[in-house]
Amino acid sequence: MFTNAGTSSFTSFLSKVAPEMLPGRRPLPPGMAADLAPHATTIVAISAAGGVVMAGDRRATMGNLIAQRDIEKVHPADAYSLVGIAGTAGIGIELMRLFQVELEHYEKIEGAMLSLDGKANRLASMIRGNLGAAMQGLAVIPLFAGFDLAAKDPARAGRIFSFDVTGGPYEETGYDAIGSGSLFARSALKKRFRAGLSIDDAVRLAVEALYDAADDDTATGGPDLTRRIYPVVMTATAEGTHRLTDAETSAIAESVVAGRMENPGG
Repeated sequence: MFTNAGTSSFTSFLSKVAPEMLPGRRPLPPGMAADLAPHATTIVAISAAGGVVMAGDRRATMGNLIAQRDIEKVHPADAYSLVGIAGTAGIGIELMRLFQVELEHYEKIEGAMLSLDGKANRLASMIRGNLGAAMQGLAVIPLFAGFDLAAKDPARAGRIFSFDVTGGPYEETGYDAIGSGSLFARSALKKRFRAGLSIDDAVRLAVEALYDAADDDTATGGPDLTRRIYPVVMTATAEGTHRLTDAETSAIAESVVAGRMENPGG
């Protein structure tokens, strides 16, 4: 299997060589297991002129306890796309890493990059493979976004895809949010989003949406000025993916907090 010509899908290859290594193939004891592992919470994505912005808070929870204060839920999927995870943190991180390998494996075998729609479909099939665990409470829901190199209009090249627990992919228009604080984040985005936002404006809007989510959802962590823990913010443009530095993110987060000191309601 390792020396013969095989499939361009690393997940399909793994299902034949070592299926027990796939997240959805591991046997689980009967009953619900949702409270046994930390859960990642809120991710937002915003399409902007020339690309897309994705940001995530840093908190992971177990029931009413904070399991981790500085988890990173937003990562580059490849050179032009981003993926954020909400749900069972351990499985989500493993799924995200497997997705990164899946895209890299395809490029090495085929000598070309998957289209953005193709990447979304590959991720959808991987989520579908975790359905058994999801039915026992270990669900993972990602948010996928990227710069579409095949887009005719560069201003609309930033695209966002959401998924349901069965792997159904859905393209979103303008913005989206997932996780326990998504209701509040999406409501904030609904009032502030405008088509054609610059990348800088979209970055600030993403941080403000996470602030609003943390204001009403206990599982979402807001900017922690004491520990200097701020959201992870990434962009995908024609130049590739980019993560804002801690200094850049802290300046935006502290500006948002300062503004809310004067107007708590936003």
